Amino acid sequence: MYSSTSGGPPGALVRKVTAPDLRARKSVGPAIAMVTAYDFTMARLLDEAGVDALLVGDSLGMVVQGLANTLPVTLDEICYHGRAVARGAARAHVVGDMPFMSYQVSPAQAVESAGKLLKEGAFESVKIEGGEDFAEHVRRIVRAGVPVMGHVGLMPQSVHALGGFKMQGRGGDAASKIVSDARAIEDAGAYAIVLEAVPPDVAEKVTREVQIPTIGIGAGAACDGQVLVCTDLLGMSRGHTPKFAKKYADLGDAIVKASARYVAEVRGGVFPSAEHAFKPNDGGAPSLALVRS
Repeated sequence: MYSSTSGGPPGALVRKVTAPDLRARKSVGPAIAMVTAYDFTMARLLDEAGVDALLVGDSLGMVVQGLANTLPVTLDEICYHGRAVARGAARAHVVGDMPFMSYQVSPAQAVESAGKLLKEGAFESVKIEGGEDFAEHVRRIVRAGVPVMGHVGLMPQSVHALGGFKMQGRGGDAASKIVSDARAIEDAGAYAIVLEAVPPDVAEKVTREVQIPTIGIGAGAACDGQVLVCTDLLGMSRGHTPKFAKKYADLGDAIVKASARYVAEVRGGVFPSAEHAFKPNDGGAPSLALVRS
């Protein structure tokens, strides 16, 4: 599968990362680097950086919409953001979250929702939360020709049942449940599985016992890959951020400072200056700046 890319020579093609490509990296590497994205600009930048997979997570409810949790996010909203991200992803594999109550009712509902994500959201695979109880849902989606990434451990859609965003898999029975859930999703045909907020030793056990890649978020270093929310990675989040969210830049502060300079220059009459103004003899086609306005 090939796609045009905005980087490099005009018309250049780049090979897309596929679900089978990601599955084949189990144990042999390189480790899978996945990041969330919710719009075209962020997708294009992360794709240029070499990110392997872009996840349009239902985390958009919290990151983009400012909600307290992911539960209100709809299938149509995931599709909307998916189309934008897909336009910016020349190489990276694009994964779409199955939001709350888009699959829980029945395997048939799950198949229909997964199909919509591919048809209307431009996704290349879907991610579904849940273990053994949703193995048949995964099996049916895969049978319909849609690649599935599983998700066990802390499942944000179950935040009320779990009593909050808490680490899962502590203790013998709880740890065994994580392992059995992961095995069930693997047996159902998933090509990879996210392990969220589980003890590192549990994640290591799952990674060792399943034959598909594990992608950790707050699950230690033994997984076959890692995923982070883009705004956490780039230091754009305000307020509390999870312990596992390493900040690789301070773009939040940079954005505030740059915007404050803009405000000051506008109020002080410094911007726009002569260099930012059109002249009477500036002919030709409209500039990109005019198109964007």
